[in-house]
Amino acid sequence: MGNTFGQLFRVTTFGESHGGGIGVVVDGCPPRIALSSAEIQRELDRRRPGQSRITTQRKEPDRCEIVSGVFEGKTLGTPITVLVRNEDARPEAYEAMRETFRPSHADFTYQAKYGIRNWQGGGRASARETIGRVAAAAIARKVLTTLFPKIEIVAFVTQIHEIVAKINRSKVKTAEVEATIVRCPDKTAAKNMIDLIEQTRAAGDSLGGVIECIARNVPAGLGEPVFDKLEADLAKAMLSLPATKGFEVGSGFSATRMCGSEHNDAFEKRGRHIGTRTNFSGGIQGGISNGEDIYFRVAFKPTATIAREQDTITSSGKKTKLAARGRHDPCVLPRAVPMVEAMTALVLCDHALRQKAIAKS
Repeated sequence: MGNTFGQLFRVTTFGESHGGGIGVVVDGCPPRIALSSAEIQRELDRRRPGQSRITTQRKEPDRCEIVSGVFEGKTLGTPITVLVRNEDARPEAYEAMRETFRPSHADFTYQAKYGIRNWQGGGRASARETIGRVAAAAIARKVLTTLFPKIEIVAFVTQIHEIVAKINRSKVKTAEVEATIVRCPDKTAAKNMIDLIEQTRAAGDSLGGVIECIARNVPAGLGEPVFDKLEADLAKAMLSLPATKGFEVGSGFSATRMCGSEHNDAFEKRGRHIGTRTNFSGGIQGGISNGEDIYFRVAFKPTATIAREQDTITSSGKKTKLAARGRHDPCVLPRAVPMVEAMTALVLCDHALRQKAIAKS
């Protein structure tokens, strides 16, 4: 329950942060799709810890093993299992948290729900769980590009704390995003962000911010009416990521300051296709893609686990103080960029397969 995402392209993740490993089972991937472990590894390398001086210094190679579902370089149409073994786990660093609830973390809520919790690094609540999502999304991307060769998914950091970047979303490319360790294509803003993250880490604190994502060349027609609207599934996907606190698509909350005459996207003919003059809808109308660029923003809170001493209580209700030890991201956003892209790919792949099923009926 709660560990599976998607309907036709179904993803189930498993494993804990400091257990034997993390992995995913993907069911519903079409057969005869070319797939190699190198393609999955490329995406895992983008989210792995220890990749720069502003991320957690946990050293994990995150090497993936394709355990099932692929034969002679092609998918079989059967469940695909990908496993990544934990190699640099240090559960002893979390001994102080055995009976103590970390403020704003999932310690208390997991205890309240299950009556038991893995206190070593947060268990399933750790962002390490997203390894399975990113691995599954590498497979989803192969399915998507098979169906729609021109599709692009690019996410990037637009804000950290009060530093806001200036980015032309319609032109930004992955290479520009990957050019800085903070994954912000505005070089001036990126430098300021990096400096602020380093200062904040030295002070034992953490920062939050905003990631924007754009999906280009998505065909019109993806999405389902009422409950499975495309933006509804994107919202669920993004808010299922650790540390997320907000989601807005297209004009989002700024639409509340506009009149309908300003906000409506006028239709126009473009050769043999229909398009819109503006794109306040963010590429989705009535819960269904309209062929324009899909774009949205995701808000991430400051990392809950910090080195500063904080007031809290133990599981028995005793007042205490806690200063977290171990290795933690002072800001999750740089490593969250591939996670946002991953969840976007999973949603689009699932809806693409659902639309393909309708077309065949």
